Amino acid sequence: MILLLLLILTGYLVNLVIPWWGIAITGFVLGFQLKPEPGKGFGIGFLALFLLWGGQALYIHVANNGILSTRIADMLGVGSPYLVILITGIIGGLVSGLAVLSGTLFIRKDLE
Repeated sequence: MILLLLLILTGYLVNLVIPWWGIAITGFVLGFQLKPEPGKGFGIGFLALFLLWGGQALYIHVANNGILSTRIADMLGVGSPYLVILITGIIGGLVSGLAVLSGTLFIRKDLE
């Protein structure tokens, strides 16, 4: 639970300063420091950034009456603006999940 909250908080703060790939740095560092089990680490990393990026995309969608996400959906040819929000969350979740997984597996002695 602490890893989930730390990933959401640091992911939000890092994205204010660094581009999108900053979530991979924070995920790797937190995974390395907290050392959760590999599968659990990937799941928590995925869930944290899926909620963060999906929530932010949904907030932007509601705040501007869906204009931006509808235009992006038309541009990408996916049809639904909610599918764009889902894809945004999945991409963020995969980046963070793989970063946390990499951090947990980095020089792990018990896996030899």
